[in-house]
Amino acid sequence: MYCHVKVSAYLLLLLFVAPPLAPAIAQSPAASPPLRPGAVAALDVALYTAGANLQEASDTGRAALATSVLRGKLADLLGPALADSAAVARRAGDPRIRQVAGDQACYVIVACARAVGRDLHADWVVMAKVSKTSNLIWLLTGQLIDVDSGEIVMDDSTELKGDPDVMIRAGVRIFAERVARRVKERASG
Repeated sequence: MYCHVKVSAYLLLLLFVAPPLAPAIAQSPAASPPLRPGAVAALDVALYTAGANLQEASDTGRAALATSVLRGKLADLLGPALADSAAVARRAGDPRIRQVAGDQACYVIVACARAVGRDLHADWVVMAKVSKTSNLIWLLTGQLIDVDSGEIVMDDSTELKGDPDVMIRAGVRIFAERVARRVKERASG
């Protein structure tokens, strides 16, 4: 009997305490913090090697490297205006959002990238791709997209020759600097 009274008291306590806790649950760590105006969502950098004269296992690391450099440089330049990468990845993998792209990867379809940006309340979304031509020649392409209008504000393409890791780092840093400069220009006037 004592156990039932204790459990009943606990349940009764939960009824009175639970409503104030509901907003805290809604703001769980999985929820994205609000972004400031001019916010930018950067998708993972895509990898394309189908046209290469030689495909190697190490090629997949080039996209990861480019993604890391892109997000790191944008974080340095834009600070809190850069959307959380985990939140971007969750949105990009969400079947509801991927449906926009016919279930293709979001980082290669502008409509899907815009859907990610809209879902995060970002003003801009960044897409990029590293493509291997040969062991010493890679191509970096990147776009800055206005989420509301769909305008591709920047559409860069840079041939990278030499050591792939060194050239990818340099090319992506320059692209990120251009993105940040354009976002700041648009925000100021």
